[in-house]
Amino acid sequence: MSNQERAGTGRDGDPDGCCPGLLTAPLDEDQAAELAKVFKALGDPVRLRLLSMIASRAGGEVCVCDLTPAFDLSQPTISHHLKLLRQAGLIDCERRGTWVYYWLLPEMTDRLAAVLTRPAGASAARAAADA
Repeated sequence: MSNQERAGTGRDGDPDGCCPGLLTAPLDEDQAAELAKVFKALGDPVRLRLLSMIASRAGGEVCVCDLTPAFDLSQPTISHHLKLLRQAGLIDCERRGTWVYYWLLPEMTDRLAAVLTRPAGASAARAAADA
């Protein structure tokens, strides 16, 4: 099954159908713990920059050799940050010869977007209530 086939919309616009938006229903303990790991991975400026560099790369993937020079950090430190992004389900990779190539897993970023997105009409309803 392709990623596009799996990315069907679940309840409340969540592509995985497992987590409601924050404004539609409270998260249960398991959902909160799982999402906290992802947000923790994104909570570091280096990891956030790495994710941005990977996600914005033309062609959809980037070699680690192109990521490392952008930082004043050692290669093992960059590899550690990339490992944490992989463990959070934000990126994946493949070794090709001596280099490793990384790409974004849009399912997770779509899921985060769905959790953080207000339901349709929420801003209009709030504006009417504030008036």
